[in-house]
Amino acid sequence: MDLLREIPDELLQLIVTSPPYNLGKEYEKKLKLSQYVKQQALVIRECVRALSKHGSICWQVGNYVDNGSIIPLDTILYPIFNDRGLKMRNRIIWHFEHGLHCSRRFSGRYETIIWFTKSNDYIFNLDPVRVPQKYPGKKYFKGPKAGLYSCNPLGKNPGDIWVIPNVKCNHVEKTAHPCQFPVELIERLVLSMSNEEDWVFDPFLGVGTTIIAAVRHDRRGAGAETVKKYIDITHDRIMQELNGTLRTRPMNKPVYDPEGSGHSLKTPPWKPQPKSEQLKLCEKRPNKYGAK
Repeated sequence: MDLLREIPDELLQLIVTSPPYNLGKEYEKKLKLSQYVKQQALVIRECVRALSKHGSICWQVGNYVDNGSIIPLDTILYPIFNDRGLKMRNRIIWHFEHGLHCSRRFSGRYETIIWFTKSNDYIFNLDPVRVPQKYPGKKYFKGPKAGLYSCNPLGKNPGDIWVIPNVKCNHVEKTAHPCQFPVELIERLVLSMSNEEDWVFDPFLGVGTTIIAAVRHDRRGAGAETVKKYIDITHDRIMQELNGTLRTRPMNKPVYDPEGSGHSLKTPPWKPQPKSEQLKLCEKRPNKYGAK
């Protein structure tokens, strides 16, 4: 809040962050949900004041868990943005495959990015974030465009469901932060919602991912962090990025590479047992009444 109050009105083009989820992680103090929402509202209020008329805010959140009950944080934070006159442009689903496994409900494998703008006149650059076409060779088969390619040669709109691996133990970007988000996730936001030399700001900076994505694409990055060891890691990562030595996962790299794994997408990476073998297993396994 001290840093935000120093920022002039309407200076920031893009504000992107992943605030604490009020789960009692090492970097946060768990609060009553009502207190947490009030705290978020104070930060959001100052962010909106400092946001350009052409700017965007992206708030990336997951679920708050209260005694086994799931509360999606984006649903309770949405009214705060709406009440300040911001307009929601997308609710982006970030899907990933890894995380803690649940035993009494389906394991959580997504988080959301709620994207708001301050006005209808906002920056949005689609071309830098296009992804490969599903059918790049498809052509018009009739009419005046017959024989011409029917899709954009630069690629397609990535849509609002993004499949990007989360930063876990074996991820090339992993640091000491327990809830670090990947650089490529923020790169897509930086490229599409800001221009070169614009300010990109993160009020809950963590280990500096937002600044890294900003400076990588010739933007100016800033942020706030209160945990000393995260600040030290941020400085190191930024210096590595500026020196060209920071290891990150490339944008648009396929999550699953059938060529490198030895399997094709048409063939499952396991060998199904013949029905005769499946029947033998069933005969050996008693059911809950004790009968075979």
